[in-house]
Amino acid sequence: MIKIDNLRMMYRSGTEQVVAVDDVSLEIKQGQFFTLLGPSGCGKTTTLRCVAGLETPDSGEIGVGNDVVFSSSRHINVPPFRRNIGMVFQSYAIWPHMSVFDNVAFPLLHATPRPSRKQILERVLQALSLVQLVGLEDRPAPYLSGGQQQRLALARALVGEPSVLLLDEPLSNLDAKLREEMRVELRDLVKRLNVTTLFVTHEQIEALAMSDVVAVMQKGKIVQAGTPLEIYTQPQGLFVAEFIGRTNLIRGRVSDRMPSGSAGVVPVETPIATLMCRSLSPASANGSAIVAVRPEDIRLAKPDGSDGAGNTVNGQVERLSFLGETVDCFVRVGESSLMLRLHPSMAPEAGAGISLFLPPESCLVLPDPDGQAAAGAARHGR
Repeated sequence: MIKIDNLRMMYRSGTEQVVAVDDVSLEIKQGQFFTLLGPSGCGKTTTLRCVAGLETPDSGEIGVGNDVVFSSSRHINVPPFRRNIGMVFQSYAIWPHMSVFDNVAFPLLHATPRPSRKQILERVLQALSLVQLVGLEDRPAPYLSGGQQQRLALARALVGEPSVLLLDEPLSNLDAKLREEMRVELRDLVKRLNVTTLFVTHEQIEALAMSDVVAVMQKGKIVQAGTPLEIYTQPQGLFVAEFIGRTNLIRGRVSDRMPSGSAGVVPVETPIATLMCRSLSPASANGSAIVAVRPEDIRLAKPDGSDGAGNTVNGQVERLSFLGETVDCFVRVGESSLMLRLHPSMAPEAGAGISLFLPPESCLVLPDPDGQAAAGAARHGR
């Protein structure tokens, strides 16, 4: 397991101090696949490097397994090679002058106590077997493909039988198809070994597909942590809603026809319609709000009106974006624009007039950080 309490780290940029990690606390259970997700500069890699011992925090405490490896208050700072961790770097850090076997054996040759020659042979072959590289022991490391180099780096990290595995964007150098394959292989391997894993990435798909728990970071802080399903369907703020997947964001105001402090389903007056929306926390009447609705949740309204009278809007198709298994359809509704995601067989023609149904359970009310009233424009997240 990994436990981090009140971790804080600053660095100097010119004449100013920059907070890279700002009071981060988290606990990763044994065998859990835990992901730090966020944009560049949010502090995720710095947090991982602090766990590895490659950076020295200004304050806080870090535990790996049953051992405290860093504590500012107790003046503990265990060096990296004594922390019982394995790490895969973004660049893999493969030694090009060594063979596959020698790359994997390197940590064992410098371990204390050093295993016997027979034990090194057995453990290296076992690690190579785990990552399906048996038979390539004598091949020079530069002659491996990108996917094989990634597996080699993983074998080297696992050969020492670490209690914790640290992964710093290890899939970022792979092409799209290989990255998708390695997501499955990597997840299956670490779960089979039951090794506690801390994974750092800026790719939302990787985080959602591989993780038991995702912690979204912004400006050195964890702004939300939960299962991939919770993070995607129940974002607690505008940043998470925009950063995870794509979403339509519609500014509005909670209707004064709703009792103040209500939760559940509440009416929100927006430029496109008064929408019944799901509220995860009590909303105040007349309070500014943002309605978030995912493109895949918007449906073409049924001609017979069986969707109901509410949450149905009329618009005109502006353009279509064919993505293979889906089509992104951009629809002008008044002065706003909504995006919905459809199967290609259901896609309307550009310029067609259509009716859209926004299911109330899929329209999530978020607090408006700017405190602005409905301005009229829906905008799209990433």
